[in-house]
Amino acid sequence: MSVTWEEPGWERVAPRVGRRRLPVWDCTAGLVVGEGAALMIDAGSSLREGALLRTEARRLLGPERRVTHVALTHPHFDHVFGAAAFAGVEVYGAVGLDTVLAHDREELRADAVRNGLDPDEAAEAADLLVHPRHLVSGEWTLDLGGGVQVLLANVGPGHTGHDLVVLVSGSASSPEIVFCGDLVEESGEPQAGPDAVPSHWPAALDRLLDLGGADAVYVPGHGAVVNAAFVRAQRDALATRFGVSS
Repeated sequence: MSVTWEEPGWERVAPRVGRRRLPVWDCTAGLVVGEGAALMIDAGSSLREGALLRTEARRLLGPERRVTHVALTHPHFDHVFGAAAFAGVEVYGAVGLDTVLAHDREELRADAVRNGLDPDEAAEAADLLVHPRHLVSGEWTLDLGGGVQVLLANVGPGHTGHDLVVLVSGSASSPEIVFCGDLVEESGEPQAGPDAVPSHWPAALDRLLDLGGADAVYVPGHGAVVNAAFVRAQRDALATRFGVSS
């Protein structure tokens, strides 16, 4: 299936891979399109934003297709609060993500409000939080059809205790694509909140680089698409920042 990626706001990364930088928090959502299935990577910061992504994906995919899978890269509100807009899909996350979403619902709501989300929207999204049905402890391969293979890899902890990256296999005409979640940020210094595990973050990026390789395209959780050299430099900067020996 070909995709034109002409929907406003969407950027073509590869023939069957696109991404969107959402407003306000500049959070990235990704879409990987196979013949019989489509994967959305992260779901936005609210039910309204999740519904926007669902509607835009439907226009990109055409009336006969829809998003069938959602991968959540980590348990922060700007990446998970829109997931309830994708009814009936298969949801994936790193092992432990379900526990965080179950036990830290109020903290996620409060964090969203502190960061500027409308309190009513935050409360609604927190009430309807979607827990992943499929928990990834190592690696999990999805076959989306038409030769489109996606690897979900639990490479954390790092930015949080439950970081999942998404590797889209390359081809003769397209490099491998790695959706990094917030393990990598381009638009600012990587954010290390109270749930970060700084001592393991450089090692998580080493695993990410091993998966993608030197020629892959890396899609940060926030900011512009980068290359392996950028990821390696950010890995070294984090090791220095947190005093982690190389």
